[in-house]
Amino acid sequence: MTTIGFLHTADGHIPTFRRLREELAPGWQDLHVVDPGLLADARRDGMTPELAARIDARLHELADGGADIIVCTCSSLGEHAEGRTADVGVPVLRGDRPMAEAAVTAGRRIAVVATVDSTLGPTRNLLTGAAERAGREIELIEVRCPEAFALFEAGDFTAYAQTIARKAREAAPGVDVIVLAQPSAAPAAALLADLPIPVLASPRTAVARAIAEAGPVV
Repeated sequence: MTTIGFLHTADGHIPTFRRLREELAPGWQDLHVVDPGLLADARRDGMTPELAARIDARLHELADGGADIIVCTCSSLGEHAEGRTADVGVPVLRGDRPMAEAAVTAGRRIAVVATVDSTLGPTRNLLTGAAERAGREIELIEVRCPEAFALFEAGDFTAYAQTIARKAREAAPGVDVIVLAQPSAAPAAALLADLPIPVLASPRTAVARAIAEAGPVV
């Protein structure tokens, strides 16, 4: 039986990704490792050698636990994680890559909504690289929403989504597509469904990509 491993930085992601795995690959299994300290250190110090080693250890934990493919759901860590496939021994995917590939085909002016600054650099690199591979020109508009993250940490997920949606809506008139840079922001997409432009989130496309790369669902 195929197992998708997930590396998270918050416990709240487990139900979201488990539900998607159950929906999209009901005969498979999911395995989760959660380490909030990884994001805390990335926010404070960036991607240091010490942090990289700790991410690697967590990826090995998932592989040793039986994961056939791993999704790093944290956008701050994904840039490092996806390059670790050869060392870990199973494919490692960054969860926001499919979303980024969709974004660069959806329009030139892309708003990147982020609640922690540590995700902006990796997301910027990801979108720029995806645009280059697609032969497209893009312009990135960073929409910082730091006030929302305290709500997430406090467990007020409704207010968290509402705050993100409000900031995204303010940016919408000047852009072609909105990217919700972190998987935790995905619920805000439903609050923006009336906008005439795409609002992209990463969880569903991340799980779908993992399934496609791991093999057919049987």
